[in-house]
Amino acid sequence: MSKTVHIAVYDTFADWEPSYVTAGINRPLMQREPGTWQIRTVGATAEPVTSMGGLRVVPDLTLDQLSPADSAMLVLPGADIWEDERLAPFAGAAAEFLSAGVPVAAICGATYGLAKQGLLDARPHTGNAPENLASTGYSGAGHYVDEPAVTDGDLITASGIAPIDFARHIFARLDLFEPAVLDAWYRLYADRDPSAFFALQAGAVEPA
Repeated sequence: MSKTVHIAVYDTFADWEPSYVTAGINRPLMQREPGTWQIRTVGATAEPVTSMGGLRVVPDLTLDQLSPADSAMLVLPGADIWEDERLAPFAGAAAEFLSAGVPVAAICGATYGLAKQGLLDARPHTGNAPENLASTGYSGAGHYVDEPAVTDGDLITASGIAPIDFARHIFARLDLFEPAVLDAWYRLYADRDPSAFFALQAGAVEPA
């Protein structure tokens, strides 16, 4: 059965932040269950959006069509417009996912949106900076963790300058790779360890 990870897309979304995630999920080599995972993009409407880097993306489905029951995870990238109310419906969707026990992963400005929604008030989390999240008026400052990425149960948060750590936490939460493969992947991309490339090649599995 196919497992779907939904990635939210909206104007000015930071296209590099989920890039390691999309590549890792859509490229079945080295996965525990090659060929069973897919990415689908979710927009507020069916109209194309333009990323921060100028990429034009047509959403696969709209937010009102999104259901936690049909998803393995909701991924929320950062964007220039998280600090106003335009993306509040996506923070609302995150609340629905967490209530349903379906994981949510938020990076950069999306952590600001979740803080405004009250979703970071009582759980360990990170973001771009404690001062940034404090400006939302949220009450979770005491739970801020100064790490590139943090997993607390079904919620993953990350700094915008940590897309590799963000991906590693997502892959671990989805159980996408064997632990040794995930370790090699991280050593290759985060530590630039050339020996990890050969470890990954040895663990590559073609989809059935």
